Amino acid sequence: MISLPQVFATPRRKEAGVPDTKNLLLRLDPELAAQLQAIAAVEERPMSEVVREAIRALVEARRNDEEFQRRLRGTARQHARVLRALRAGDDG
Repeated sequence: MISLPQVFATPRRKEAGVPDTKNLLLRLDPELAAQLQAIAAVEERPMSEVVREAIRALVEARRNDEEFQRRLRGTARQHARVLRALRAGDDG
């Protein structure tokens, strides 16, 4: 199985009733951040919840995108070749 590069993230401390999550640093341009804040305020939800919803929608869209899936398989094959070369100590 091929593991894609990890996003720079810090695991959240395990606490009673708190799901295991990753903290990510997200940089947004000021206009997009203002729009996100407005959406969260109107919906009376935390901004992080709105962002998670958007990310879930993007991931689901990519799962159903044939061109993305084709490119993903190509990338996975490329990473597999590199990993085999690293294990073998081979440059090519």
